[in-house]
Amino acid sequence: MAVYDAICFDLDDTLCESTQDDAVLLESAFDRTGVPKFCTPADLRAAIPSLPTADTDREFFEHLFAEVVSRSDVHFGARSTVASRLTDAYLELRDPTAVRFRPGAEAALEYARNRASVALITNGGRTTQTRKLRTLGIEDAFDVRVFTEPSAGIHPKPNAEPFERALAGVGATPEGAIHVGDSPHADVAGANAMGIDSALLDVGRDRPSDHRPTYELPSLEALERIV
Repeated sequence: MAVYDAICFDLDDTLCESTQDDAVLLESAFDRTGVPKFCTPADLRAAIPSLPTADTDREFFEHLFAEVVSRSDVHFGARSTVASRLTDAYLELRDPTAVRFRPGAEAALEYARNRASVALITNGGRTTQTRKLRTLGIEDAFDVRVFTEPSAGIHPKPNAEPFERALAGVGATPEGAIHVGDSPHADVAGANAMGIDSALLDVGRDRPSDHRPTYELPSLEALERIV
C-alpha cells in the first residue's frame, strides 16, 4: 500500500455511470433522424482517441459522428450533414443528470478524502459535468476540480494540462499522486506521461492498449488495497 498526497479521479465510467443504455440511446438517435444505423457504442468509444479537441459538447459529438461516418462503408450523404443530424438527435435524447454512482464509488471517494487531497480530472465541460456532480451530491467533495476548457488552455486528457492544474491545486508533486480512471488512452497514458501513478478500473470492456497502468482495479472497492 502506497501513501499519496493526492488521489485524482476521473468522473464518467469511473465514479459514475449513465442510467441510460448506450445502445438504446444510439438506436433512438438513428431512428429519430432516419439515418441507417452504421455504428455501435463500441465504435464511438474506439473513435474518441482520434478526435480533435472540441470546445463544446456539441462540437465533440459532431467530431465523433463525423469520424465514425468516415470509418464506415455506408454512403448516405455528406459526412458533415449526417454528423450534424445525429448530434442534434443524440443531444436531445441524452440526459447528463441520468447518472448513478458506480459500485463502490461513493465509499472509495470517502476513503480517499480521509487519506489525502482529492482532485477531479474529467474530460468534460464544466456545465455538463457539474450537473452530474450535483445529481450525485458530490459537487463539493473535491479539493480541486479540473474540467476540459480549451479556451483556457485546458485540453482533454491525455494532455498534460489537466493533470498539471490538479496537482497545482492541491500542492502535490507527480511522485506523490495517483490517478484513477477507466480509459487506457486518456487516464493511464496521461498519468504515465506525467510521472503520476495510474490505476485502471475494469469496467467490463475489452480495450487493448500499449499503455500499462501502475495498478489494475477489478472494482473501486479494491482502491483500499493500494492507497
